[in-house]
Amino acid sequence: MPKYDKALVFGAAAAVRLFLFTAFPSLPNLLAGRVEVSTPVTSFKRLQEGLFLYTHNVSPYDGGVYHQAPLLLPLFSLLPNPSYYPLATNILFVLVDLLSASALAQIADSGQAAVTRLFKSSRKELRWTSTAVAAGFLFNPFTFITCLSRSTSALNNLFILTAMAKACQGASITSLFALSFASYLSMHPIILFPPLLVLLYDVRTSKSKSPANPAVFAAIHTTILTGMIGALLGVSVLLTGSWDFVASTYGVRLLLPDLTPNVGLWWYFFIEMFDSFREFFLGVFWLHVASYMPGLTIRLRKQPLFVATTLTGIFAIFIPYPSIADAGLYLSLIPLFSHLFPLMRYTFLALSNTMYASFLGPAFYHLWIYAGSGNANFFYAITLVWNLGLSIIVGDSLYAALRDELEVERPELRDKEVTRI
Repeated sequence: MPKYDKALVFGAAAAVRLFLFTAFPSLPNLLAGRVEVSTPVTSFKRLQEGLFLYTHNVSPYDGGVYHQAPLLLPLFSLLPNPSYYPLATNILFVLVDLLSASALAQIADSGQAAVTRLFKSSRKELRWTSTAVAAGFLFNPFTFITCLSRSTSALNNLFILTAMAKACQGASITSLFALSFASYLSMHPIILFPPLLVLLYDVRTSKSKSPANPAVFAAIHTTILTGMIGALLGVSVLLTGSWDFVASTYGVRLLLPDLTPNVGLWWYFFIEMFDSFREFFLGVFWLHVASYMPGLTIRLRKQPLFVATTLTGIFAIFIPYPSIADAGLYLSLIPLFSHLFPLMRYTFLALSNTMYASFLGPAFYHLWIYAGSGNANFFYAITLVWNLGLSIIVGDSLYAALRDELEVERPELRDKEVTRI
């Protein structure tokens, strides 16, 4: 599409967001209180609490409420108080969404979804334009709600998308900086490093006449990423005056002391868990999250961007404090692989499942918390349905990617049924 169409899409998305912020001034606070949207580690209300303590020269981590990264505090302290002058904060989150969509469009323009150094899909011509992919992100209801709630998940998504976009362009330093900031904000994006490293190597090698040694390339980039994360932590220590933020920011994610309900699988399980087994299952759950990365990266070595995308879907299901923002990121990346859509078998089932859970989730939470006619099982049951829908999409897309590879390697099997043994 012409660049004017892209400008129209971005302008319309910004205008709708600003209109909703202005026409419904109570909407951000309403959404910020929803457990499906805000979690203890991404809540804008908790950010405001930490900001209040920070501006009054009190450690924001003393109250046990603020669990977000220290560097967010000086950033948001530059803005007027959103309780009285919300416009600046609202514009910031609108810009974050527009920058995220721009990064997503860059990923689409790179063509790495269907054509890589080692793999070329036989259906590569079935591509959505970058404008259509960006529109899918900007007008995704989950993205809309995340922006309106002013959840800091929007910032995390921006850095993840930027890391992917710059990796697709072979810009190592920018990609590693974005990934280090995403990891600094929420820790789990560090798992994306291996597939993005493979993607960077492929892009850099395809542009160079003399390929770099893979081991040296990996060692240099690992050192750079470690140094960047170390620098961010060092600046945080200078800002807060101690290492206390580590336990409050990353310890909360690792040890799960706050069992506020969310759309994930952890909270109810650990409410029912005996204390003597808690450490064991925390290790098992985190090992489960991380265990997908090695197998996917090795098996789908030829499609590193698809591996990174699939891992964002894994995050939306299995991290300790997920929200609809994580699902929105994954569902916005899936259209990059529109060439796989004809091979997917359960699209209708997955979309129906996701819509079903999206509408009934708030209703079941209301029955539990406000109407008093249900219990925690009501809400947890619908979160299981929600995660089942996401799991179907992840599994079905993996099947499609493997089938696509098979048809490239053995063209005679195209459109024929294959039995798995």
